[in-house]
Amino acid sequence: MARPSDLSMHNRRDRLDPLPELGALSARAPLFEADLTDGPTPSMGWLVTGPEEVRAVLGDTERFSTAPPADGSRPVQPGNLIQYDPPDHTRLRQLLTPEFTVRRMSRLRPAVDAVVADCLDTLEKAGQSADFMRYVAWPLPGLVMSELFGVPRDDRAELARVLKVSRPAFRGRQVQMTAGAAYLSYVDQLVTRKRRDPGDDLLGRLVRDHGDDISHEELVGLTAFVIGSGVENMASMLGLGILALLENPTQLAQLRQCPHLIDQAVEELIRYLSIIPTASPRTAREDVPLGGRVIKAGDRVACSLFAANRVRPPGTPPDRLDISREPAAHVGLGHGIHYCIGASLVRMELTSAYLAVLDRFPELRCAVPPEEIRFRPQAPYGVETLPVAW
Repeated sequence: MARPSDLSMHNRRDRLDPLPELGALSARAPLFEADLTDGPTPSMGWLVTGPEEVRAVLGDTERFSTAPPADGSRPVQPGNLIQYDPPDHTRLRQLLTPEFTVRRMSRLRPAVDAVVADCLDTLEKAGQSADFMRYVAWPLPGLVMSELFGVPRDDRAELARVLKVSRPAFRGRQVQMTAGAAYLSYVDQLVTRKRRDPGDDLLGRLVRDHGDDISHEELVGLTAFVIGSGVENMASMLGLGILALLENPTQLAQLRQCPHLIDQAVEELIRYLSIIPTASPRTAREDVPLGGRVIKAGDRVACSLFAANRVRPPGTPPDRLDISREPAAHVGLGHGIHYCIGASLVRMELTSAYLAVLDRFPELRCAVPPEEIRFRPQAPYGVETLPVAW
């Protein structure tokens, strides 16, 4: 697992807040040259922190590419939407878009509410000082994704296990690679079964309606990408969101008194936490003037979503969590063609879970002192464990 000191400055934070160094650099210029690599070998490029400049880069697919460099420094993953440029990105995303509409997700709400209730039952049975991450934050999104993609019930526990172990924050590299291979193998088998017998689930509908428009390899990769990111990102948001509310008791009390603020609260937490600190790196296709500098063709560019959402100009009050804030434009879910395709599902899951947690446990609190909470530094940012009492 990466240690905080191994990470680049723009991928580190002080618990829930940006490092002062990130604010100081952002105050000087909206972009600057920096080491973009989280590792021992430096790789220089441009770090973009200004909100307008971040949106300019993320929204410009003509001049900035997300495809992995030709030097092989990043492995190519078929079906991973983040690595695709138009027109292939457009082709694949259009297959998924109808499945993630607000209307389609609203039909899933009863199933999500039932999963949330089951997870909270398990947490309550575990007793005081139970780990919220173990009993709620990790299993909940895995069960929701299994429901969405038609994973057989008998397979769900094993899928959750290999998926969790395959994530970089949890085990050594060899164990991670073995689990990752097992995860992809399972998804391959799932897609093969769905091609033979598509059901009335997201994957079944993709096969039935678009089976000839996507290769088997792409469909396996696309399924693995959506499930994997949907589970890990949601687990981080669930854990960090509860922690942020517990560490801001005034905001927590306001949400308890005014549950109708839940939509604003969810939007504010997505902005405030920015669990993906830096967007997937881009490569400039041509010389691009930006923020008073010139990004040269071939330069690597990283956009700090955390800085764009949280760093404030000098002389202004520091950023604070405010669930009554009128929803403002943020990049917590990305921007441009790579904006989170599951945004409606993200909001619905968080709304269901946060409301249910506060309703079930009106005296919820952290069961350990703040200094004992261990954060998981590698993206998505989160907590390793979150012992809670009630």
